[in-house]
Amino acid sequence: MTAETYEAYTDRVADPRFTDWLRDQSQPDWDAAVEHPFIEELGTGTLDEDAFAAYLVQDYAFVDELVGTFGHAVGQAPDMAAKRQFVEFLDTVTDEEDDYFERSFDALGVSESRWQDPEPTPATAAFVDLLGRAAREGGYAETLAVLVPAEWVYESWATAAADTHGDPDGDGLPSAGMGLPFYFAEWVDLHAVDSFVAFVDWLRGELDAVGPTLSPRREARVASLFDRTVTLERQFFETAYEGTQATADAEVSP
Repeated sequence: MTAETYEAYTDRVADPRFTDWLRDQSQPDWDAAVEHPFIEELGTGTLDEDAFAAYLVQDYAFVDELVGTFGHAVGQAPDMAAKRQFVEFLDTVTDEEDDYFERSFDALGVSESRWQDPEPTPATAAFVDLLGRAAREGGYAETLAVLVPAEWVYESWATAAADTHGDPDGDGLPSAGMGLPFYFAEWVDLHAVDSFVAFVDWLRGELDAVGPTLSPRREARVASLFDRTVTLERQFFETAYEGTQATADAEVSP
């Protein structure tokens, strides 16, 4: 079946957003990513800790390339206000999130050698390659096409998890008061706090603005990059979750 163009989408949808069209084009992987058992169990605190440790190791390996791609976005952004938004987000990633990773690795018993020099899984390697190629081989729209879903998927599942827990202690961190281990609670909170939600909406707005100006060829390229990013997000969760499940199955086999 031929994919629907954005122009056709605008003819049938009231108040269309380019990023909503991209999300629709990425189905069913979008729903499979934001509703994956990995993140559902993470939000309830029932996720196997070995699975989460394996996931965090791979995510930390991925962060370097993500930071580099955001750096490309700083250079490509159309004005100083947009550049400032990216720089401020990079400050959060390289400060607050880095501190979170180190504390979590220590609590989960992950050796320094394991998280500093990990062997990337196929999903991680493919994700790193995609980010690099999108930034190097395209313009602002192509860079946004991978950054938007990479952050939006996280905002979507984390805000859903936070809504389930509410804000029991009134500190603005929805899950922290629910008795979850800090490495689960803070991972949800980092992606559900108002500042991150606002950044993701701003990031979507940047792609919403540039998307409708693209040629048909670039529009198709952006849609392909967005879809590939969502697919890899799903695979990223599956790799950690199914790897641990396979280990558990092997342990109980006769």
